[in-house]
Amino acid sequence: MKENYILLPDGTKVPRLGQGTWCMGERKEKEKNEIASLQLGIELGMTLIDTAEMYAEGGAEEVIAQAIRPYDRDSLFIVSKVYPHNAGRKNIFKSCENSLRRLNTDYLDLYLLHWRGSIPLEETAECMEELVHQGKIKYWGVSNFDTDDMEELWSVPSGNHCVTNQVLYHLGSRGIEYDLVPWMKEHHIPIMAYSPLAQAGSLRRGLVNHKTVQEIAQRKEITPMQVLLAFVLSQDHMIAIPKSGTPDHTKLNAEALKISFTQEEWEQLDKAFPAPNHKTRLDIC
Repeated sequence: MKENYILLPDGTKVPRLGQGTWCMGERKEKEKNEIASLQLGIELGMTLIDTAEMYAEGGAEEVIAQAIRPYDRDSLFIVSKVYPHNAGRKNIFKSCENSLRRLNTDYLDLYLLHWRGSIPLEETAECMEELVHQGKIKYWGVSNFDTDDMEELWSVPSGNHCVTNQVLYHLGSRGIEYDLVPWMKEHHIPIMAYSPLAQAGSLRRGLVNHKTVQEIAQRKEITPMQVLLAFVLSQDHMIAIPKSGTPDHTKLNAEALKISFTQEEWEQLDKAFPAPNHKTRLDIC
């Protein structure tokens, strides 16, 4: 059985299963369930919580602040992300302060560049290092970076201090396995997988209703969604951050950590949803 944590480059332990918050904070009537979901996740060991200044324009960070109030801050691993247009010297320090204020915390465990923009990577890396020096963040990383982006980041001063790359990854989107995953493993940088259950819509329905997924779920007496999450969690070097809006869903997510596949089941999934054997465009949503 795999460990329930993964190591950052300096040896810091981070939960392999965290909680995403995309779409949280958008509707007041959902807030109570969102808070309850996050708190149950913390109780179940999902102490990594991912958010961004973009999510509900800070609303998700405010929901998290309410959810984490009863807990020891140092027991949590809080991740937020900065807009690309705010990721330079002009705005990044104010953006970080705003996220800290909304989260009601003195520091972020991890601060990510949400995606690439027009600001040079060298400037962003330099600012991230200053935030670390100021004690506002412990680590920094990137999101939605493909292999060539990571190589460019590694070429700038302090670029190799990046501790993770958060990208879309799920059973129906395995393009990163061709070259990004090998590059990240070679450089000992874990991947943080967002949308590990795919986004709600036709793609997700196609995955959960697929004959192979249904058969494996029935055989193991689990849900099809748990099959999808267990697939991501079975990958080496991978952190998963599924979003849940209800405590029941959170509980099912947490149980996915205990699920493992036989070699036959793995081969069935691989055959039904094969990884591409060539370079593909990085999926983003």
